[in-house]
Amino acid sequence: MTSSLSDALNASHVDDRRKAARALLRRPLLRASRNSDEYRLVRKHETELRAWFDLNTGWRLVVDSEVARLVKVAAAVRDPSHPARDTRSKLPFTRRRYVLTCLALASLERADAQITLGRLAEQVVMGAADPGLATEFTLTGREERADLVAVVRLLLELGVLSKVAGEEDAFVRATGDVLYDVERRVLATMLATRRGPSTMEEMDLAALTEDVVPDSDDLRNRAIRHRLTRQLLDEPVLYYDELTEEELAYLTRQRAALTRQVADLTGLIPEVRAEGIAMIDPVDDLTDVRMPESGTEGHVTLLVAEYLAAQCDEPVAVGVLHDRVRMLANEHRSYWRRNATEPGAEIELVEQALDRLSALHLIHRTPDEVRARPALARYALAEPTITTTR
Repeated sequence: MTSSLSDALNASHVDDRRKAARALLRRPLLRASRNSDEYRLVRKHETELRAWFDLNTGWRLVVDSEVARLVKVAAAVRDPSHPARDTRSKLPFTRRRYVLTCLALASLERADAQITLGRLAEQVVMGAADPGLATEFTLTGREERADLVAVVRLLLELGVLSKVAGEEDAFVRATGDVLYDVERRVLATMLATRRGPSTMEEMDLAALTEDVVPDSDDLRNRAIRHRLTRQLLDEPVLYYDELTEEELAYLTRQRAALTRQVADLTGLIPEVRAEGIAMIDPVDDLTDVRMPESGTEGHVTLLVAEYLAAQCDEPVAVGVLHDRVRMLANEHRSYWRRNATEPGAEIELVEQALDRLSALHLIHRTPDEVRARPALARYALAEPTITTTR
């Protein structure tokens, strides 16, 4: 009886810790007031989670009375396939919006406990006047105000700001203002770099986030372990041909241990193939890009994936995909959205499909050609086998 109770308590502990870890991986910033259940789980298992992430990934876990923040360093800092997106239109941020985000965060660091959108705009304009930015923002036009509002809505979603009164649409129309509380505990956790930007003579994203070069075998192995575990947690597929010789040698020796550690913490299931490793999520809630997905765009992506997978690693011209999707639009016109058959619609549909496949590391892409990566083979159609029975 005692043994059964102990086993049940241990299983409950493991399950709760897994839920806490998955909550942090799904949303690295949790607020006690907004994500109360998940926050309480993280706080309950804070010591174990902090030790695991420090040992296996080098990511810091910051937990206080208001915020739980997993300060992640991306496995691939130059991967453009997971951009910040407008919370309404879901369109990716432009360069200007990224710059405005940095300027807004810098302005909020110096702001009072409350700030209006108009006052924030003034501070951003002043920051943009820095000659080092080699750009100019006036925020007098509707388009520029809409860009700032997109940034503010992202900060609202992250919890850096809380709305007190007003509507952002009125600011875009230049007919009103908005008042916000500045959530300083959240703001203080936003910067996820190894070095302070002010310590660098030339701004370089890779240099901001790269680890210090280890000077011993043990530290080098630890750094490799961090990089590989980050990829297993953060990337759809870890391909062997993208690793250095040192990383591949370490992974060959430690593959079972690494995948077991990740599986035990998260519930992800390792799928090991000749070309690499994918950690499969049976619950399917740890990704921001899903496939397959419903709707016209989801069906197009699946059909494009099927076609590319059948090309036996041969490059396919983007124009060929345009022609194919144009043909498929007529074939599926009863099921796809009405404007999918309009002239030129195939260009946008193909672009969206390729963006999704790139984000999932299923293709290599250049401006003119696309080539399937090994993991895309799971979307290939096999010839049916017909069996007969007496």
